[in-house]
Amino acid sequence: MTKLAFERVLVTGSSGFVGACIARELLRRGHQVHVILRSPALSWRLQGISGGLHVHQGDLTDAERVAAIVKHASPEAVVHLATHGAYEDQSAARSIFQTNLVGTYNLLEAAQSARVRAFVNTGSSSEYGFRADPMRETDRVEPNSFYAVSKAAQTHLAALVAARGEMGVCTFRLFSIYGPWEEPKRLIPTIIRRAWAGQPLEMVSPATARDFVHVDDLLEPMLDFHRIAGLQGDVVNLGTGIQTTLGEVIETLRSVCPRAIDVRWGAMSARHWDSDKWVSDPSRAKSIFKWTARHSLRDGLARTAEWIQEYGGRYAGELQRSA
Repeated sequence: MTKLAFERVLVTGSSGFVGACIARELLRRGHQVHVILRSPALSWRLQGISGGLHVHQGDLTDAERVAAIVKHASPEAVVHLATHGAYEDQSAARSIFQTNLVGTYNLLEAAQSARVRAFVNTGSSSEYGFRADPMRETDRVEPNSFYAVSKAAQTHLAALVAARGEMGVCTFRLFSIYGPWEEPKRLIPTIIRRAWAGQPLEMVSPATARDFVHVDDLLEPMLDFHRIAGLQGDVVNLGTGIQTTLGEVIETLRSVCPRAIDVRWGAMSARHWDSDKWVSDPSRAKSIFKWTARHSLRDGLARTAEWIQEYGGRYAGELQRSA
């Protein structure tokens, strides 16, 4: 049997939405997957996985523990998805910077020492701040929250480490990702659950815009370890390049939902990050990774709704626990 390239992969943030999808896909492809969990009790997204998953308990802010885990796992690639501050209830600046900067540095340092060949760093579209035009990797970043500042600094840190060593590093700036295993209280799972239950949807302005990307579309570029191993801190947007307003999201949802949808626009106050302009320029992802998003919003919503129905009451249980 031919040996799998980049056989051993270490994933951080695997108890989160995107991290769980990445871990599951790596296992499906036959990789030996090591994960670092700070709190195994919160790893509901990994339940039912068997074979090939190696769980290590530790906190990324503990440099010695991180170094020991990475040395033991001896991964050929690292996918770094652990983060803090992406949710409204994660607003403490010190915790955000400890996890996103100190934790990332500890992991980068340990990965270099272990001679990791490819390091996937996860950034955020929030690094750009508000933009009237499609966001490009060459734009000057203008972060306007503690979280956005930490992610911008994390991107620069990853690029600096890449420039000073032999480890390939790429930072992927993610736009509005949705799909199976997303946090139940987030926008897309909430409107799907409520619409299918015949409950009203309380929304902000219908003009609020985002660039929605189905999580399955992230898998190919983020797991293209051969190509990432040859990069030196490059930054790549993962967005569709299509701006979609919430009004358009609801109209698309109506085309796949079996019930009439009652929307109460303006019933929810706008958040500080809401904007009527928010879209990526995905041309660099196409150039470097030959990548374009495959799922239309309608297809993505339909697939997500089907998964939520299949996951059933267990998903509602996680919603209650996350409240």
